[in-house]
Amino acid sequence: MLMSIEPKKRDVALVVDDSPETLRLLTDALDGAGMTVMVALDGASAMRIVDQITPDIVLLDAVMPGLDGFETCRRLKRDAGLANVPVIFMTGLAETEHIVRGLEAGGVDYVTKPIVIEEMLARIRVHLGNARLTQSARTALDVSGRFLFAVNRQGHILWATPQAQKLLADHHGTQADDFVLPPSLLQWLEQTKGKGSAKSQAASLPDNPQLRFYYMGETAPNEFLLRLSKESGTALPPEFTSELGLTTREGEVLAWLSKGKTNRDIAQILGLSPRTVDKHLEQIYAKLGVENRTAAAAIATNATRRNS
Repeated sequence: MLMSIEPKKRDVALVVDDSPETLRLLTDALDGAGMTVMVALDGASAMRIVDQITPDIVLLDAVMPGLDGFETCRRLKRDAGLANVPVIFMTGLAETEHIVRGLEAGGVDYVTKPIVIEEMLARIRVHLGNARLTQSARTALDVSGRFLFAVNRQGHILWATPQAQKLLADHHGTQADDFVLPPSLLQWLEQTKGKGSAKSQAASLPDNPQLRFYYMGETAPNEFLLRLSKESGTALPPEFTSELGLTTREGEVLAWLSKGKTNRDIAQILGLSPRTVDKHLEQIYAKLGVENRTAAAAIATNATRRNS
């Protein structure tokens, strides 16, 4: 019995340029390279197209009448569904100022006119490959149960794992797409990024101290990775934790363990990976001089009773 092989999906390119000659040139070249091509003569038309279809890559003229390429790119990147679509600027302006403006607006690359087709196709292949790798990594994060999301410099969410979306919705009363970092967290992000000790620092919302934000690093130009953690308010008494040489986090892990929570439960509650919880428990057992969770839970329960 012969098995049918599903044909490879054609990549979709959106070409935005006010020059009919450029549109014809690129349409022929991209179609010949096996891509589906959509065209727009201006930024406003491009925005209407992406309302209906999400392209795999956008080729965008920098200088157009009306809505220029820079503003078009900024608007594309504000849409969470389009934030990861690579944008290559096309410009006859080789001045550094315009190149920088395009990259700051969210573009990943630029080519100067007149366009060399072989060079353009090579750049497209590279950026489509990078976008697929990025999407695969984010899919892996989605299914791993991590509380991660990324924002741009303005504090708008670019993407978020389902767990982070739910946590934001539960604690902030808004959908992740509508959430924007408040000024205090924007200031914290600006001060924290680029510092060697940044990953150990955390911040919280002024009106919701339970929700903690941890800076993880810059994953792309104008894309900053943050981790969410729900601080439970449940931990061993500080005096007892200090006496046994436990860190605050280890005290929280032990407190939840004493309440009968599994490692996976503790990971979900504290916004950690199960592997990290395992590592914390190894340290806790060593510090308490016990070999299993039952003995550790008994020590924690007795400590809580003495201090209650």
